[in-house]
Amino acid sequence: MEDTVFGKIIRREIPAEIVYEDDETLAFLDIEPIAPGHTLVIPKKPVRNIFDVDEETLAAVMRTVRKISPAVRDSVGAKGVHINSNHEPEAGQVVFHLHMHIIPRIDRNSFVAWPKTSYSENEAKDIAARIRKELS
Repeated sequence: MEDTVFGKIIRREIPAEIVYEDDETLAFLDIEPIAPGHTLVIPKKPVRNIFDVDEETLAAVMRTVRKISPAVRDSVGAKGVHINSNHEPEAGQVVFHLHMHIIPRIDRNSFVAWPKTSYSENEAKDIAARIRKELS
């Protein structure tokens, strides 16, 4: 796996506002926040994204997300948080080291939702069948 800016943060080669660290994960403020308090949680183990992460590493990341989300929310007076992660360039991944975004949300108006679409007739059944086939 290529070295990334997150690897440099883990090794303390570049600065970051680290808010939490344990043996397996690191959490720090995003340098281009969507909202004040926008925090990233990463595994210390270098994994590209959801497609190559092992279950133990993903569980460690999610434990940290769960642990620090209330602190992120409360520190900025938010009412909720948006938790997001992008996997591969087509989905918006820019840094190829697994990371979860914790984005505080003050009110619903500050949240821009994804555009909604609908399925054509039988399209949902067809896609669901293809997903089930991939899982078997």
